[in-house]
Amino acid sequence: MSSNLTLIQNGTIVNEGKSFIGSILVKDDKIEKIFAKGDELPDAGFIIDASGKLIIPGVIDDQVHFREPGATHKGDIESESAAAVLGGVTSYMDMPNNNPPATTIEALQNKNNIAQESSYANFSFYLGATNENLDQILKANPRETCGVKVFMGSSTGNMLVDNLESLDKIFRHSKLLIATHCEDEVIIKENLQKAKEKYGADNIPFAEHPSIRSREACIVSSQKAIDLATKYNARLHILHISTEEETYMLAEAKKSNPSISGEACVHYLLLDSTMYNTMGSQMKCNPAIKDVSDRKAIIKAVKEGIIRVVATDHAPHTLEEKSGNYINSPSGLPLIQHSLQIMLELSKQGYFTKEEVVDRMCHSPAVAFGIEKRGFIKEGYHADLVIIDPNQPDNETSSNPAYKCKWSPFKGKVFSCSITDTIINGIQIVANGKLTGKKAGKKLLFNHDAN
Repeated sequence: MSSNLTLIQNGTIVNEGKSFIGSILVKDDKIEKIFAKGDELPDAGFIIDASGKLIIPGVIDDQVHFREPGATHKGDIESESAAAVLGGVTSYMDMPNNNPPATTIEALQNKNNIAQESSYANFSFYLGATNENLDQILKANPRETCGVKVFMGSSTGNMLVDNLESLDKIFRHSKLLIATHCEDEVIIKENLQKAKEKYGADNIPFAEHPSIRSREACIVSSQKAIDLATKYNARLHILHISTEEETYMLAEAKKSNPSISGEACVHYLLLDSTMYNTMGSQMKCNPAIKDVSDRKAIIKAVKEGIIRVVATDHAPHTLEEKSGNYINSPSGLPLIQHSLQIMLELSKQGYFTKEEVVDRMCHSPAVAFGIEKRGFIKEGYHADLVIIDPNQPDNETSSNPAYKCKWSPFKGKVFSCSITDTIINGIQIVANGKLTGKKAGKKLLFNHDAN
């Protein structure tokens, strides 16, 4: 009996559009063999019984803000990656709007060094674009860098790329995937000024957020990104799509440049503008959560595969920070511990099959970014696996999340399933819903022929 063998047995494996009862043999950090029901199973040094549970590949989140360096009072790589693995997220890609911002190769290396010591999950870090750092973008290693993040409208932090010549050069020359935050800054500033004049700077209702950070601001900016990507045949990935119109634009853009892709975040699938009066600052994020019709259109686009990547834009702030008035309350929600549960909840409600949830959260992010040997349950792939009990309600983590900020916008919500176990690179990081104390995160590697 080999001590380096782990057998996860008798669970329902959900992978590549199929669900079947089977077992998985893990050797060291890789998936050694997959067994169907009735196959003779080998001996193993460690056995996990997954009877009555689902086994899926680890979730890959392509957009998080773990706040390190510079704002570690509200989150850091260790705390937020712990929340991630408790929620079934085994790999993440972290955004560059830190303090100092990650706009140089040196700053990227610093974040990688921190993660190698403290991350529970696998990791990669975006290089942030500015109007002046094309030289750094060209120096970045596509094998080790998930992408370049372009804030085409400013968000939390100050990394707006608003020089048209700089944008043109980035889309023309970048060898990295270009991930965009698409909102037009001029439109937003005009809308904010109108709101100040109407309500007074201290009394703007949170319900005005989707009027200030308007659909027009998103549409104009996304069209600019699509036009540049089409012109230069660039690899564009539009993050956190928030309007019905952008789903149509994305579908049309794919016809001329199939490498253009989009991402939806779970809160745009779950929340809409009717909820601002009750949730207020706790649902304030950029781009703004918009109308019921937008939420339905985004769900439809995810269902039909126009949008194939679902993530979080996990962005923690303290409750004290969020308790300010509209102007002073920062945008962003802590989400990563509950994203998989939210999607499985939507699946239970009939919006998606569980196979589609696995595709949009595990398979498609791996394909979109060319992540090497992750995102699938395949022999020879890294053993990043999640076990879910579909019949064990979770009535605790929404009120007591692992986030450093200690709150969730879903406080008191009972999720109908529980994440019981998370295995990363063959090591059990979460057992029976609790951290084991082990860390096994590795730097993600990228190869567009990988999957």
